[in-house]
This record gives sequence, structure tokens and C-alpha cells, in this order.
Amino acid sequence: MARKKAAARATERSLFGITVLKAADHRVRRLKQEHEPSIHGNKVWNSSWVVIDFLEYQGLPRSAHVMEVGCGWGLVGIYCARRYEAHVVGVDADAAVFPYLQLHAQLNGVQIETRCRRFEELSTADLSGHDVLVGTDICFWDEMTEPLYRVVAEAMGQGAQQVIIADPGRPPFTRMADRCVAELGAEVKAWEVEEPIRASADLLIVGSLPRTRAR
Repeated sequence: MARKKAAARATERSLFGITVLKAADHRVRRLKQEHEPSIHGNKVWNSSWVVIDFLEYQGLPRSAHVMEVGCGWGLVGIYCARRYEAHVVGVDADAAVFPYLQLHAQLNGVQIETRCRRFEELSTADLSGHDVLVGTDICFWDEMTEPLYRVVAEAMGQGAQQVIIADPGRPPFTRMADRCVAELGAEVKAWEVEEPIRASADLLIVGSLPRTRAR
């Protein structure tokens, strides 16, 4: 039993107060036999840690309503739920990512609602009622720029206080971000994380929240 527990710990790591499974973990490997994501949702991308680190700096109101678009394994939403007791909806075009999300949600003792939607399928009703919309590594094809811009603009129009999207600087993201700066008053910040993991990305930030850093 002790050996099994030690083996489990070797394939887990704690980052920003949440438990994350490595690819070698037997639970992840078992899921991969049954659910193979097809739109790059096969792992946690580093931009997730950049958004989480920014939220560590900025904070998030308790019990905020958060939507994570292109959520993949949902680590940003899980962090928001665990750290700030946020009500989180994870949205992804590929339903095969949701078993990985729910596995991590269970490990971290939180509940995440999920919806299978492409950007262009997100309706006004889907986007309303959320305080914050977040996304990481979700603008990597040219055809994504227009529908993602619409999602950002519509979310703000439906009362979101802030949108945060991270990307390492791919051209489609840069074009979409430039439009958000010109038309929505957004800003783009270069953000680097040193601890507990090294990562960097550009952050597109639309709107603002009161800085309420978690204690």
C-alpha cells in the first residue's frame, strides 16, 4: 500500500495549490485508452500557468462566475474554483477532453460544469451571466480569429467584467488581440512565471477587476 501511494505521488505535482497529474499517471494513461482528444487537448499547455499566475497577482472576487473557453483539461477553471470558490463552466469543441477535466476536478475537490461548443456555437445565452472569461492557447488557426473576437466582444457586451486570454504569440492570436486593443480598449501584457514552474506568454486583457489577491 505504501509503495502504491509513493508511486501515485511520483506522478502528481502540486502547482499553485492544485494537484496536476503527469502524463505517466495510470489514471491519465487509462483515460487515453478510451478518450483521445483531437484538437490539441492532449496535455496541459504552459499558457495555463501564466493565466493562473496573473490571477494570483490580481485576484478574483469570491464566488465569481467564470467561463473557461477552449478549456482542455480545465486547470485554470479548477484553480479558480478551488482558490476563489468560483462557479466555473468549462467549454471546449472536443468532448474528449472532459474526462481529463473531471478527473482533475475530482482530485481537487471542486465541481466544474462542462459544455461542448465551438466558438461560433456559443450563443448570447451561453456567454451571459459570467464575470470573467478566460482562455489559454485557443487562437492557433487563422479561422479562429473572427469567431474568438466575437466571443470576447459578446462576453463583454453581456456584462463580463474581464476577459483574459493567453498565447505564446502566434500570428492568429496577435491579429485578434490587435483588433481587441483597437476596438475594445484591451491591452496586451508580456507575462513570465518563474515559480513554481517556468512559463511565459502574452496576455490579452479586456476590462478589469478590483485587485483582490488571495490570502
